[in-house]
Amino acid sequence: MTRKRLGFFTRLLDDVTPKERYRLATEQIQHAERHGFDSAWIAQHHFHEHEGGLPSPLLFLAHVAAHTRNIRLGTAIITLPMENPLRVAEDAAVLDLLANGRLEVGFGSGGTPTSFLPFGLTFEARSAVFAEHLHVIQSAWGGDSLTHPDNHLYPPAPQLNQRVWIATFSVEGAIRAAQAGHGLMLSRTQPRPADRLDLTLEEIQNPIVDAYLNALPAGVAPRILASRTAFVADSDDYALTVATPGLTKQAQQHRAAGHQVTGDSVKDYRRQFDAHIGAPETVLASLQADSVLARATDISFQVHSVEPSHPDTLRSIELIAAHIAPHIL
Repeated sequence: MTRKRLGFFTRLLDDVTPKERYRLATEQIQHAERHGFDSAWIAQHHFHEHEGGLPSPLLFLAHVAAHTRNIRLGTAIITLPMENPLRVAEDAAVLDLLANGRLEVGFGSGGTPTSFLPFGLTFEARSAVFAEHLHVIQSAWGGDSLTHPDNHLYPPAPQLNQRVWIATFSVEGAIRAAQAGHGLMLSRTQPRPADRLDLTLEEIQNPIVDAYLNALPAGVAPRILASRTAFVADSDDYALTVATPGLTKQAQQHRAAGHQVTGDSVKDYRRQFDAHIGAPETVLASLQADSVLARATDISFQVHSVEPSHPDTLRSIELIAAHIAPHIL
């Protein structure tokens, strides 16, 4: 059986200045590389610093590429409706050269309604614009002429069409990704239907995986990236203490948005927000109960929404590499 690939994911949310966020994220990715992680993934967010600290993911990854050697570098995700697709195609082509072919490109349609407005878009139009922009990017990477016979992407980047990943919450999105031969990106958590708050994450995501695998064309190898919140510390007590402020804040935000959250302890929140928190043996047991991970080809771990300190994040990376990865990859 092919070994799963291990990833580190960051939304660049450290509680510091923007410049320091970028420095710390770079150090965390370097630390992950030193400890044998196969990939590093970053998210794009516009305007809202508490959702994510990075509007320009390809620019940041060019910086990271210069400070790493082997770890693959991925976007999870670029919010494609808000981008000029030809500029994304060009920037990704240049970055892949600078990174010696290490770029993985994840796309999504975006989830914060107000962020679309400054780009002249509405939240409701995002799916149609996403499909149009993705077509333009793939056409450019494929070497098609661009409006005029003399116009072709330079530098050429046909290889990037084999490294597209699509983020989706739905069966329909998974089918579209599979039919196009793209990779499937699964979130660390998903909203539960109002009438089924008891659903587990695997009960929500396994049907998405089923649909993806069933729709893949013959001969196309599946690529399934499952992201999970995992904060590992040297003891359960310390991990839960560190996790309490971040998960309590997440619970407050969910309630303010009209979502139901039951209980008032970090252990209650850990279960409802699909967070794997504790000492290595605790987190390993929790992850091994997640049947989606057994079906994934790639697993990426993030500390959000625990929001630990930088040293605690580095320690979590070390413990995952030493005590978690050997048992789940």
